[in-house]
Amino acid sequence: MTDGLSGQRFGVLLVDDDEVACEGVMRSLRKNNIHCQVVLAEDGLEALQILREEHPTKAIQDPFLVLLDLNMPRMDGFEFLEAVRADPSLKETVVFVLTTSGREADRSRAYSENVAGYMVKSHVGPQFSLLAGFLEKYGQAVQFP
Repeated sequence: MTDGLSGQRFGVLLVDDDEVACEGVMRSLRKNNIHCQVVLAEDGLEALQILREEHPTKAIQDPFLVLLDLNMPRMDGFEFLEAVRADPSLKETVVFVLTTSGREADRSRAYSENVAGYMVKSHVGPQFSLLAGFLEKYGQAVQFP
């Protein structure tokens, strides 16, 4: 995610079935000159296949973090979180929720699954500008498991 010496380079697994939201995130990263590997998954099931290296065409390199929507077909965000936390090889995966849901019940449930943060799409700035800045600062400040 970062090119400077002050931070660690990392990728993003973007798990969201909303093509407009995915394009908005990608556009924000480009506009803010944040260069990183971004892999798209349309739902939790595809994301698990990628994380378990079972997907025929998609892969993500370590280190990475997950940006997870909650409302998706086949396997939603909560089902994905439960599967990741139950899998010994994936349980330390850094996951941030990026969703349209501002419901307290969803936020509490997500944090009970040990998410690193909960972001409501409408609150991360025009065209996800605050998200891009956050990811850049996050990469500069943390060390991944």
